[in-house]
Amino acid sequence: MPYSFHWSVILKDLPELARGLHLTFEITAVALVAGFCVGVLLALFRLSRSRLLSAFAQAYVTAFRAVPMPVVLLVFFLVVPQLLSALLHLPSNIDIRRVSALIAFSLFEAAYYAEIIRAGVNSVPAGQVNAALALGMTPFQCTQLIVLPLALRAIVPLLLTQAIILFQDTSLVYVIGLGDFFTIASNIGARDGTTVELIVFAGACYFCVCTALSAVVRQLQARFGVVPGKGFL
Repeated sequence: MPYSFHWSVILKDLPELARGLHLTFEITAVALVAGFCVGVLLALFRLSRSRLLSAFAQAYVTAFRAVPMPVVLLVFFLVVPQLLSALLHLPSNIDIRRVSALIAFSLFEAAYYAEIIRAGVNSVPAGQVNAALALGMTPFQCTQLIVLPLALRAIVPLLLTQAIILFQDTSLVYVIGLGDFFTIASNIGARDGTTVELIVFAGACYFCVCTALSAVVRQLQARFGVVPGKGFL
């Protein structure tokens, strides 16, 4: 007997799905901003003349890139909650799962953003740096006003591509019991016997968001004159 689809059931579940989607976007936005900021520091540490800073950044990047995201989430949820509560003085009624997910994703993404930013910095021609120093700029001013702006121009499409991957990876929060968009869709489907409809609907939503972001990436590549894998034209 062919399967009978009941798409109308999605309408009554939209409020629950919206709450899950809000969490998905929240994790994506926080991890994107915090991960980028930490990634900039790590990239500068990697490029620093200080062996200690460079070694620390390299160890950080290697550690996080060598461990799957579900493991990182579980570690932050099972091992670190007491530490987070002590350091951040979190109130007892706060959802530690949410905080754990936000911090875990932010630190995890920072490792990837650090490598992207480091590659962008290395792509800046040495002549630009030498010219800035010859004009009397300090190394800090040169980095802030010359190197980072030129590097960001080259890596914006890559940063957004990583953001798309981050948006998709937020579904992994199910391992700590958080109700993101995909988890709620799956749970509602299992509860109401509409698993196929809810999973297809969730997949369509992910497809639409990722397709829209991919279009933005292509526009930025065209605007900045960046060819994927080749850098500047």
